[in-house]
Amino acid sequence: MEDKLELELYTRPTCSDCQDAKKYLTSNGIHFADKDVSNNLSLEVDLKRISGTRIVPMFAFYKKGLFGKRKLVKHFIGFENNKYEIIRLLNIKK
Repeated sequence: MEDKLELELYTRPTCSDCQDAKKYLTSNGIHFADKDVSNNLSLEVDLKRISGTRIVPMFAFYKKGLFGKRKLVKHFIGFENNKYEIIRLLNIKK
């Protein structure tokens, strides 16, 4: 990933766009932390704090800042509508 970006993907098991996103990332060998908000209230709170909404999938890109502290670089809601920007950030050759 560009500049060693870390990806967290907020999902729900009933969301088909979430499942498509996970399948795409996995098939391209992209590491991501799957944050299933369906049974975790604190993840739901994080999702709303970052994006301002409860809509999934939500892609959160982080990079390490000074003293190892993570900094949110960019976030996207939805996979299909943001696919090309996500690919660009992940530096995937397609």
